[in-house]
Amino acid sequence: MNIQDIATKINGKVIGDAQHAIKFPAKIEDAQQNNITFLANIKYLDFVYLSNAGCIVISSDVYNENMKGNFILVDDAYSAFSKVLSIFNAEVTTEISDKAFIHPSAKIGIKAHIYPFVYIGEHVTIGDHCIIYPNVTINAHCVVGNNCILHSGAVIGSDGFGFAPIPDGSFHKIPQLGNVVIEDNCEIGANTCIDSATMGSTIIRKGVKLDNLIQVAHNVEIGEHTVIAAQTGISGSTKIGHHNMIGGQVGFVGHISVAPFTKINAQSAIAQTIKKEGLVLCGTPAFDMKQYFKSTIVFKSLPEMEKRIRDLESTINQLKNT
Repeated sequence: MNIQDIATKINGKVIGDAQHAIKFPAKIEDAQQNNITFLANIKYLDFVYLSNAGCIVISSDVYNENMKGNFILVDDAYSAFSKVLSIFNAEVTTEISDKAFIHPSAKIGIKAHIYPFVYIGEHVTIGDHCIIYPNVTINAHCVVGNNCILHSGAVIGSDGFGFAPIPDGSFHKIPQLGNVVIEDNCEIGANTCIDSATMGSTIIRKGVKLDNLIQVAHNVEIGEHTVIAAQTGISGSTKIGHHNMIGGQVGFVGHISVAPFTKINAQSAIAQTIKKEGLVLCGTPAFDMKQYFKSTIVFKSLPEMEKRIRDLESTINQLKNT
C-alpha cells in the first residue's frame, strides 16, 4: 500500500511523496525504501537523519521542516504505529498446511499459501505471495522469488543428470552441488522438473511461464518472460533468451544458446545455437518456418517424384540401347 493509504487509516498528515509504496514495517535503524517505521521520542532524533526508511510515522511536536524524506505526522507516533502494525498484520497472512513438511531452516515470505504434502528442504527461500500446490518438492538451497505459482507435482532441485563412464562400462554419478533459482512472477506447471546445477545455479528468470511436464536440465538458463508449452525438454547448460515462445514437445540439445524473441513451433528440434533474434523455426532439425513449409510440399511429393525419376532413367537407358 502507499503512504497515503496508511495515513488515512491512522488519521495522519503526509509530508513528502504520498504515493510511495510501502511493503512492511521495520525498525528505524534497519528500514529501507519499502519500509515504514516511527519515531516517538525526541532523544532518538538522530535516527531520522540516518534512516533509509521509505516513510517515518512521527509525532507532530518532534517533526521539523529540516527533515528530509516522507513522513506521516500524528499526535502520538507510538500509538499510531501500533495501528500501522495492526494494518500490516491483517494484510500478512501466510497459510501453511500442517501436512506440509518445511525444514526449520527454510524461509517463507508473507502471504504464501503452502498446500498439503509439499516438501520444502533445508535453507530453501520462498518469496512473498507464492502459491505452492500439493505434492510440490523444493529441494535444499533452492530459491523461489515473489508472486510465483508452483503447480502440483513440480520438482525443483532434483539432481542433474550427470554420470561419468568408467572403464568397466558402468557409470559413476557426478555430485550435483548447485541449486535452482526461480525469479519473481514465474509459474511452473504440474509435474515439471527443474534440475539443480552441477555447480552454480539453474536459473529461471522473472516472468517465465512453464507448462506441465517440462524437463529443465542442470545449469540451464531461461530468459525473462519466455513461455514454454508442455513436454518440452531442455538439455544441460543451454541458454534460452528472453521473450521466447516455445511450443510443445520441442527438444533442445545441450550447451547451445537461443537468441531473444525466437518462436519455435511444436515438435521442433533445436540442434545448434540460434544467433539471430526474432526467427520463427520449425522442423527436425529446426529451420526457418517459411522454408520448412515449402519443404513439406516437396516432401509430400517425393513418392511421385521418385516414380518420375525411375521412368526417366528407364527411358534414357532405352535410348542408349537404340
